[in-house]
Parts: sequence; structure tokens; C-alpha cells
Amino acid sequence: MGTNSIFTEELRSRQNRYFSNDIKKKVVRDLERNYNSVSDVCKVYQVSRTSVYRWIFKYSSMAKKEHRQVIEPKSDTQKIKMLEERIKELERVVGQKQLLIEFKDKMIEIAETTYGVDIKKKVGSKLSSGTTSTGKDTGKN
Repeated sequence: MGTNSIFTEELRSRQNRYFSNDIKKKVVRDLERNYNSVSDVCKVYQVSRTSVYRWIFKYSSMAKKEHRQVIEPKSDTQKIKMLEERIKELERVVGQKQLLIEFKDKMIEIAETTYGVDIKKKVGSKLSSGTTSTGKDTGKN
């Protein structure tokens, strides 16, 4: 019986609350900029979703222009940010690997000019003396 009276008091106090037009406009602006979600506003200000959507209809500049605002869930936004960070990390790693490859190519080039030895094997070049056939049959006909 005691919980029922607490519920009715809370309901009564909620019904008698009023918000100024400035607060409503600020809330709608924050919603338009995706700073808050409708659920967040409902929790913070303890108002119903219906009231928040009435505020949006009344005070939103986008609603007056019949402009539709696409609201994506925060989980999608967070997922996109995570994927963008992953892409940046992978691009950084690829850049480092490319630098290593270029460094090794330059070192090979310097070694070739310094010692007069062809380190890179070119297509169609003669095999070195240590890579001749052993004469063993590999079993292929």
C-alpha cells in the first residue's frame, strides 16, 4: 500500500512540471546535432517520448522545412569509428612495411654497385654454377 502512494506522488509531480521554451529549443538543437538521443533526453528530463517528439515538431528547423534527419544508432556510429581507427592503423603498418621494402631495395642496390655482384636474379639470367641439375630422376615423365 505504501508503494502505491509513492507512485501516485511521483506521477503527480511529473504532471505538474513545465519547461521553458528556451530549454525545449536547446534540447531540440542538441537532438538535431546528434549530441543526445531521444532516450537520453527522456531519462535526463524525465519526460515522455511523446513530449520530446512534440518539442521536435514544434521547435525543429528541420521539421519546418520538412527535412528528414537520418539518425543512426550509437552502436553503428561507434562501430564506424572503430573501423576508421582500424583502417588508419593498417595504413600506418602498410606504410612502415613499404619503407622497409624500399630500404632493403636500396641496400641491395648499394651492395651491387659496391661489390660488383648481381644480387637480384633477373628473369632469363644464367644460373650460378652451384645450381646445376643433379641428374636424378624426379619421377615425372
